[in-house]
Amino acid sequence: MRVLVTGGAGFIGSHVVAVLRERGHEAVVFDMREEPGDDVRDPAAVGRALAGVDAVCHQAAMVGLGDGVADAAAYVSHNDLGTAVLLAAMAEAGVRRLVLAGSMVVYGEGRYECPRHGGVRPGPRAAADLDAGRFEPPCPVCGAALAPGLVGEDAPADPRNVYATTKLTQEHLAAAWARCTGGSAVSLRYHNVYGPGMPRDTPYAGVASFFRSALARGEAPRVFEDGRQRRDFVHVRDVAEAGAAALEAEAPRGVLTAYNTGSGDPHTVGEMARALAAAYGGPDPVVTGEYRLGDVRHITADSSRLRDELGWKPAVGFEDGMEEFARVGMRGA
Repeated sequence: MRVLVTGGAGFIGSHVVAVLRERGHEAVVFDMREEPGDDVRDPAAVGRALAGVDAVCHQAAMVGLGDGVADAAAYVSHNDLGTAVLLAAMAEAGVRRLVLAGSMVVYGEGRYECPRHGGVRPGPRAAADLDAGRFEPPCPVCGAALAPGLVGEDAPADPRNVYATTKLTQEHLAAAWARCTGGSAVSLRYHNVYGPGMPRDTPYAGVASFFRSALARGEAPRVFEDGRQRRDFVHVRDVAEAGAAALEAEAPRGVLTAYNTGSGDPHTVGEMARALAAAYGGPDPVVTGEYRLGDVRHITADSSRLRDELGWKPAVGFEDGMEEFARVGMRGA
């Protein structure tokens, strides 16, 4: 299979390219890092790149939280306009297979259970509560403490920042493309991806990158809130294998199929910081109580659909992955 990988020189994209080639596929890299003219917002450049292509793995994106709305136009341009241009070119070229780099940020807060009201969806956390150190969202009905759980793909979308909004829009565009063309579209909703080749101080999966960069400078990792935020840290090689599996599978046509792509082994941010610092040799993390208003408290995935339908499972455990990440340098470090 000849696969065009947009963003193929980036952190995740480069691993996708490597895995595809290991599996005997021809991976074509389309990335502004290698060729300044390779911009997914340029219809002519995308059209040329699609020649002879069987499938597209769309990794190119502007990543991070989005700084309020000041950079909203840049996020929409890179992520949504770029995706629209790519999909239009695919329709013209007759390419009918797409795997999209989705994100768990489309969910907003994760799944919660109230002891009285069952499953509930708390709204965005108030700045006044965060300032007071009240980080856990209460039950929106009775105010009781909630127990976090795993989010399934059928959970309602509730993006909480600019970046999350553009990632959800990418899925809507891909779904529209699939309906119009009869193509197959798969969105792999990545959780917190980390591993070799991660850019230094990147906002994507930020804590892993920022903590590793701090340790390299001899500084203590600074943990926001109280460090008890739950996340699913998934190794980049496992994510790349999921991308290859999705490209090789016969996905339903005319619709977009979403798969949570996580390790299935949730950990708190504080646990991750301590594991990384111990593997690197210190110094120990410092819990600051600071926060970012666009962050959610807990978001962890139920990735059983990906395992059951595509036969994928993660191979890199949390401890081994953190030890490797502590040893291996990051891009730009």
